[in-house]
Amino acid sequence: MLPYAIYDVFSDRAYAGNQLAVVYDGQGLSTTQMQAIALEFNYSETVFVLPATADGAHYLARIFTPAEELPFAGHPTIGAALAAVQSGRVEPDDGAVVQECGAGLMTIAVDGGTAKLTSTAISVGPEIDPKTAAAAIGLDADKIIGTPKNASAGLDHNFVRLADEDVAAAADIPGHLEKVYMFSFDEATHAVHARLFHRGVGEDPATGSAAVALGVHLVDQGLISGDGVHAYEIAQGAEIDRPSRLLGEVVVEGGAAVSVSVTGAAVKVAEGNLLALP
Repeated sequence: MLPYAIYDVFSDRAYAGNQLAVVYDGQGLSTTQMQAIALEFNYSETVFVLPATADGAHYLARIFTPAEELPFAGHPTIGAALAAVQSGRVEPDDGAVVQECGAGLMTIAVDGGTAKLTSTAISVGPEIDPKTAAAAIGLDADKIIGTPKNASAGLDHNFVRLADEDVAAAADIPGHLEKVYMFSFDEATHAVHARLFHRGVGEDPATGSAAVALGVHLVDQGLISGDGVHAYEIAQGAEIDRPSRLLGEVVVEGGAAVSVSVTGAAVKVAEGNLLALP
């Protein structure tokens, strides 16, 4: 038997945010077995909290979608950190834990029921053809604001800026981009309304890896400028009845993003044991 817990991440109440299965004590499992368990839960991600193998790490997180293993993802990182601490498996050092994952070591500050993930694994990718981006979300290319582009803070995402009403009107059209993160951005308040479509997963209620990468994109596009710390707040998931709140922060030095963070709450909604293993 393997113990597990279910958390709703990027929400301060149950039955909102992004669902996450956290499986403990699975170090004897093969990758094939972990993948089968992730498919059994069939959430956007399942995370296995395992003993660390790297110096300086508190634990190892292996993160799976129903179809594949990921090197990093945001809501499993937030959820795993809180679950590891709340289950008593990990004791934070000065209020923080270090997660080992496929993308390297990630530091997460834990404060009660919230956690803050910070990444410096920053990169800016290629521009995306506006017609391709528009076709992926069922809109005309003239609805796109600025330049669609790829950016990463541990996991790359395709960013497409729209007017707020067009974010709500977008539809997931198969056969184009593998994943697309569309967002509106209020330049006065830094409020963001976002949705993410991911082939094979569907619409994501809350996407922490995209939330940090968005900070990189906002600076790259000149929507956030000036050296210092800049905050932005993301509302995501309302269209699929899983409202989520993600608090982003980007540090700018010399006109470039050098660090990005996302903070969110998580609530445990269930726990139990896997009685049969694949």
